[in-house]
Amino acid sequence: MTTGSIALVGCGGVLFACGTALLLARPLTRIVLGAVLIGNGINLLVLATSGPDGDAALLYPGTSPRTMSDPLPQAFILTAIVITLALTAFLATMAYRAWQHSGNDDVPDDTEDIRIVRRATYAEERERLRAAYHKRRLEYRALARSEEEREAREHSAYERLGTARDRYRELRRRARADARAFRVRQARAEETADEIVGEDDPWQTILGADR
Repeated sequence: MTTGSIALVGCGGVLFACGTALLLARPLTRIVLGAVLIGNGINLLVLATSGPDGDAALLYPGTSPRTMSDPLPQAFILTAIVITLALTAFLATMAYRAWQHSGNDDVPDDTEDIRIVRRATYAEERERLRAAYHKRRLEYRALARSEEEREAREHSAYERLGTARDRYRELRRRARADARAFRVRQARAEETADEIVGEDDPWQTILGADR
């Protein structure tokens, strides 16, 4: 690559970078200038990468193909110049109409685009809230299920405790009844013994008389 080609590549890169920076601005005037700079930069890059310089085949009949320049990139550049001119005219007309309509050439925000962006944001927020709701709902169901299981265990334990208490009361009642019956029998035995001691023993009378 020759020095001239390097210079063309550098100049084309600078024009392309400046055009991109202008194309990202809001005013339509800068957008027009950015489109022009990008078109010229691309033309220079195509020209720099089209190959070495050579003779024109139309001006020098009978010239060797090795010394001819490639005409295809030049045709591309001519076509690109025409397209860039048409695009520049279209953008300049839009900038002029915008200046007549609103007094400036700034590109306003599209309300439909804003609505679509907000709709997407709302949809994401709705999905996030829905996911959080389902998560909380599952957590609540798990908590409610654990509470029900705990209450069931407590109820079962309470029932077992009630059964044991009833059994204890029954055993205590039986023990008291047995103790009461034993005291009654003991009292009756003592009364019978007292009656026997108070009566005259005939054998004692007979034996006592023999003695």
